Amino acid sequence: MKKFDADGLGESLLRGFAGRTSRRSLLSKLGLALVAAPAFPLLPVSRANAAKPDRSPEGKTAFARAAQTKDDTECNYWRYCAIDGALCSCCGGGIHSCPAGAQPSPVSWVGTCINPDDGKAYLIAYRDCCGKPLCNHCFCDNADRETQIYTPQLNNDIIWCFGTDSMQYHCSTAVLVGAAQ
Repeated sequence: MKKFDADGLGESLLRGFAGRTSRRSLLSKLGLALVAAPAFPLLPVSRANAAKPDRSPEGKTAFARAAQTKDDTECNYWRYCAIDGALCSCCGGGIHSCPAGAQPSPVSWVGTCINPDDGKAYLIAYRDCCGKPLCNHCFCDNADRETQIYTPQLNNDIIWCFGTDSMQYHCSTAVLVGAAQ
């Protein structure tokens, strides 16, 4: 009975591979793999089939448990779960409007906040107001369910004054878009 010759099999496979490929081809593929491998964690991930968030009292974040619906000049107002900046409601504007002289940015970041009165989740679009000096009143930095910077539409650490006449940040608004599904 003939024994299995692993050494001979390996040699024949490598000789066949060497006969079909060039060194440059092998080195280019190896280089591509070495360069591309660290970038895989940076690729966006589809959350379409992700599990629904837990809306029970135990599953709520610390912000959602302390949120209130009465005073929109406080950082714990329910719409401000993902806001980062000065509240326009303290700076001469409103919860969804810029103060006079400030220009709303045409781009925004989004968050999903839970209204404590009805327990439902709502999509909130946060928009920066630009073109005036920074308002130093009611500064909030809420990072409820904030994502990494490589998902910029869900990150609040960016000044969102793109598309305005001035990149000078003044304050932020929180516009209710609708109920989250």
